[in-house]
Amino acid sequence: MTPRATKTAAKKVAPSRARPAYDADSHDLIRVHGARENNLKDVSIELPKRRLTVFTGVSGSGKSSLVFGTIAAESQRLINETYSTFVQGFMPSQARPEVDVLEGLTTAIIVGQERMGSNPRSTVGTATDANAMLRILYSRLGKPYVGSPQAFSFNVASISGAGAVKIEKHGQTVKERRSFSITGGMCPRCEGRGSVSDIDLTQLYDENKSLSEGAFTIPGWKSDSFWTVRVYAESGFVDPDKPIKKFTKKEMQDFLYKDPVKVKVDGVNLTYEGLIPKIQKSFLSKDVESMQPHIRAFVERAVTFTTCPECEGTRLTPEARASKIKGISIADACAMQISDLAEWVRKLDEPSVAPLLSALGETLDSFVDIGLGYLSLERPAGTLSGGEAQRTKMIRHLGSPLTDVTYVFDEPTIGLHPHDIQRMNELLLQLRDKGNTVLVVEHKPETIAIGDHVVDLGPGAGTAGGQVVFEGTVEDLRTADTLTGRHLDDRASVKDEVRTPTDVLEIRGANTNNLQDVDVDIPLGTLVVVTGVAGSGKSSLIHGSVAKRDGVISVDQGAIKGSRRSNPATYTGLLEPIRKAFAKENGVKPALFSANSEGACPNCNGAGVIYTDLGIMASITTTCEVCEGKRFSADVLEYTFGGKDISEVLALPVAEALDFFADGDAKTPAAHKILQNLSDVGLGYISLGQPLTTLSGGERQRLKLATHMSEKGGIYVLDEPTTGLHLADVEQLLALLDKLVDSGKSVIVIEHHQAVMAHADWIIDLGPGAGHDGGHVVFEGTPAALVKARKTLTGKHLAEYVG
Repeated sequence: MTPRATKTAAKKVAPSRARPAYDADSHDLIRVHGARENNLKDVSIELPKRRLTVFTGVSGSGKSSLVFGTIAAESQRLINETYSTFVQGFMPSQARPEVDVLEGLTTAIIVGQERMGSNPRSTVGTATDANAMLRILYSRLGKPYVGSPQAFSFNVASISGAGAVKIEKHGQTVKERRSFSITGGMCPRCEGRGSVSDIDLTQLYDENKSLSEGAFTIPGWKSDSFWTVRVYAESGFVDPDKPIKKFTKKEMQDFLYKDPVKVKVDGVNLTYEGLIPKIQKSFLSKDVESMQPHIRAFVERAVTFTTCPECEGTRLTPEARASKIKGISIADACAMQISDLAEWVRKLDEPSVAPLLSALGETLDSFVDIGLGYLSLERPAGTLSGGEAQRTKMIRHLGSPLTDVTYVFDEPTIGLHPHDIQRMNELLLQLRDKGNTVLVVEHKPETIAIGDHVVDLGPGAGTAGGQVVFEGTVEDLRTADTLTGRHLDDRASVKDEVRTPTDVLEIRGANTNNLQDVDVDIPLGTLVVVTGVAGSGKSSLIHGSVAKRDGVISVDQGAIKGSRRSNPATYTGLLEPIRKAFAKENGVKPALFSANSEGACPNCNGAGVIYTDLGIMASITTTCEVCEGKRFSADVLEYTFGGKDISEVLALPVAEALDFFADGDAKTPAAHKILQNLSDVGLGYISLGQPLTTLSGGERQRLKLATHMSEKGGIYVLDEPTTGLHLADVEQLLALLDKLVDSGKSVIVIEHHQAVMAHADWIIDLGPGAGHDGGHVVFEGTPAALVKARKTLTGKHLAEYVG
């Protein structure tokens, strides 16, 4: 190295650090300066590379904005820019994050907690390439031979064709006969879905009435509608004055199944088609969750899904199911518990496919190592919980030969029993030890403890957060005067007295998924916690045997449906009483006070911003110059209520709005009640008009809980309500659960958090293991009895927690 080079290297490295042998070795930090994404307040921070850094802080403090919205987003944007402009045209465009300087970035791989797509043909096997390897294995070793790997794929249909083609040969056009065939594995009856839908005709019409008497019972089908009722009544294919049950065989066939044909009704050309295909197109082709409540209720009544009778739910053709290796078909292999399948693969000794068997074995072993050995490859991806989906995505990264990558995890311990958290910690350290930078957003003390570096954001949430309040080691955090530091070593104590049940909810012979004919009584009028290791059968027991009963309100982990125009006010129904109050006060229509209706700013159509599409470059979002981001037209903003216009009211945080609508000129009891629920679930800091797309996972779940709190139901079922909650927020959640029970409700919580277990009146512990090693009730009783017995994994961990 030349003297000049040495001098340069010394200049670039801080004096306290050892001088690197090469300039390249000095790039060992990720530098962030002036980050202002969402609620971040000019955050500047330096993160060590090839270390495990944990980001913590209360919900809404800015953790995700810093890690995902700034560091990971910029890394991905820069990678996308390396592709050709042609390829970039097909990729999602990303704007540069609000940050002054970002240096030292490496390729970021995000492993988030979003649920996997609910495509009916997407399974655990297809999501992890395990199915692809199994298909190759069966195409090589399966007896009898069926065909190539696609002959075992339920996503490929068998097709064939023949005909004449014209070919230029020696200056002449020659006709030749050609044929082709593709052998796929898709069951032709269910088209690879494993289930078929049957429509209950009694939910579509009253067969005792004629069409002219209003036989149809389908929502929105009015007697004077051209497109629905009149096209059937005046088509000429059926007698509109005859009761449907008296239709001839030909009339019934035309009424229910006729292919589309053109007909004239009152001189208007319309398309007539059978009722069944019309219902399938207009209702069944849409996502049920996105439908209006009354439409969704109709679809759930009218449509029943049953196992396909031809493939018996395997999704495959008879030929694919007939090909076997050592007596096991590919359908049998996909139905096995993954831990059992891994054992079976290990016993296959075939040198011709040795590399394939090794790769498949490693993938299946990764499932077991990550705590998902209880799943099967045929499990639909859409049925996985957020935590299971995140760990399934991790599978492909564990065996990756890549190093010097930045892995970004969003609460990887979601849905994990304390027993399983240790295993997850080992996997995170394994990724770090391969030379990667690991960034983890986390609340669990067990995972914060393994961090080489900890960043605590706060001090509060929303506008009260967005600052780095601590940066250093875990030991220093314990003594730091921050909310996380003060609560890091929190321990709960079990109750001295528990509530007396008012009644019991009986469950008998429960056998959903891995449950082994479970009989259990759930005490009512109390706080009941259902716990057990991941995959032990908790969700199967509660969602399978309790959640669908009358009077039960279930708040699950499902995502909130909504566009970027949706906000807490629209989602909770809060906007309705506010609009009515404004309308009554000013003597105008309520529709004026909706940014999605008549009151919208004409320039931005009520969005508050203008989206400019720049083709392959990132779309630019600019604040609307006409309404200045207020979303409403100028004339609407002249109307006030309690001294504020509608945009000022929507800009209020929940806590301030609660006082605003409590009394005085703006007193609105209906709005105050909804706001009180939002405050009770710990969302006092979010603003009424904040887009739902900016809320964190924990905030979205508590928003759902707030909307259900005013419903009339005796039993509440909550699925891991501590998801995304900071240690300090758990106390507030426990107070809310107590409030629900004390008001006469019964609360059943599926939960792993020891503080919630210790606070329960009754615990039901499932296990002893996961999958077919679980499905039994291993303990039911009070938390004190569970701690005293220490016979189950939960009992041991809870005893350690309460000390």
